[in-house]
Amino acid sequence: MALKKYKPTTPGQRFKIISDYKDITTGKPEKSLLAPMKRSGGRNSEGRMTIRNIGGGHKQKYRIIDFKRDKEGVPATVKTIEYDPNRTARIALVFYKDGEKRYIVAPKGLKVGQEINSGKGVSPDVGNSMYLSEIPFGTVIHNIELRPGQGAKMARSAGSYAQLMTREGKFAVIKLPYGETRLVLQTCKATIGMVSNADHQLERSGKAGRSRWLGRRPRVRGVAMNPVDHLMGSGEGRASGGHPRSRKGLPAKGYRTRAKKKDSNRYIIERRKK
Repeated sequence: MALKKYKPTTPGQRFKIISDYKDITTGKPEKSLLAPMKRSGGRNSEGRMTIRNIGGGHKQKYRIIDFKRDKEGVPATVKTIEYDPNRTARIALVFYKDGEKRYIVAPKGLKVGQEINSGKGVSPDVGNSMYLSEIPFGTVIHNIELRPGQGAKMARSAGSYAQLMTREGKFAVIKLPYGETRLVLQTCKATIGMVSNADHQLERSGKAGRSRWLGRRPRVRGVAMNPVDHLMGSGEGRASGGHPRSRKGLPAKGYRTRAKKKDSNRYIIERRKK
């Protein structure tokens, strides 16, 4: 996957950097794996706005992704690599030998025509889903379960990956992309490889309109508001607004929001780096 930079023929093109989409093999999704998606516009059931800066955007359909990879022992062939408007990563349409079709999150390096598998006794090749008890040490993994059979919860976005460090008793020690080291049961599954579309973080929309197509409305900075509207508002001239805080007064940039008595804290060996 590569990025595409445009000549500055218009103001919107000047800073535009997007994917060249050459890794995508088809523009038509599989109809049997689509589901309708309603837009809320940030409104609740009473029609009142509860989330700001949401509204509009292009109509989309949800692609049903197989995060569980529970079809064990049945090989599947990759038919297409597709764009998914609901996630940053690419998705792959796979055809199983028994005729079933499913979407999976496409790892980096997955090719059309490649055969993938899941379950016990599977080789640690890119795209294969394995139990943490069988994955070799040092292997780069993604789509990691937190509970057996729950489905993938960690390392699912574009360019994400984790690394299996070692095993301790019934747990596997995993180093996550943001530096945290934690324990996960060995009976949980993970997929080999790194998530595709790693250059997503380098993309630049170039104009406000592209954000509107994605359903993102304009956002006003707190320091530009009046004191009645935000804690960081007011001040003579271009005042900084004091300590960074949310509209409700919760400190930002360094304030820890994780619950101190959260049950899963005991599984975290090393916290994320500051």
